[in-house]
Amino acid sequence: MGYEAIEQQAAKMGLPVYQYMRIASQRALRLTCALNNTYHEPEEVVRLFSELIGRPVGEDFCLFPPFYTDYGQNITIGKGVFINTSCHFQDQGGITIGDGTLIGHNVVLATLNHDMNPANRNETIPAPIVIGKNVWIGANATITPGVTIGDGAVVAAGAVVTRDVAANTVVGGVPARLIKTIA
Repeated sequence: MGYEAIEQQAAKMGLPVYQYMRIASQRALRLTCALNNTYHEPEEVVRLFSELIGRPVGEDFCLFPPFYTDYGQNITIGKGVFINTSCHFQDQGGITIGDGTLIGHNVVLATLNHDMNPANRNETIPAPIVIGKNVWIGANATITPGVTIGDGAVVAAGAVVTRDVAANTVVGGVPARLIKTIA
């Protein structure tokens, strides 16, 4: 899924994309409010998150709320994924998270950008984020639109990832740079 799915859904409803997104964002706000504002047993967290993204996640999925998203329906989660508290997923461009991935607290996954030309600044430019299998993203990291993170990679805490990350490497810093290769 990605921005194309949003455009198709808006067309089905006979709405411009921005109007559809206002409706869809209200749905995401309702579901994240339900998820975030009271304690839930792990099974209920799985159920609410599955409803939010529009497809089931496995029982081995673990999320520590609160969790925030602007759309929710463009998030795909693999098996055994862990998402720590206070993460923000801007998923209009599409987010895919591979099996066994660990996401630290306060991580931001942002799939939208704006046009650099001030005359077009209100236009959004979506690009998907793809996170491979067995990736570890440290606390307070930010992943920007269009980035792919290879299997087994580690993103250090506080990193801002603006370029693709090769498999089995460690990146860190602002902007994130290669620190080392994992043997």
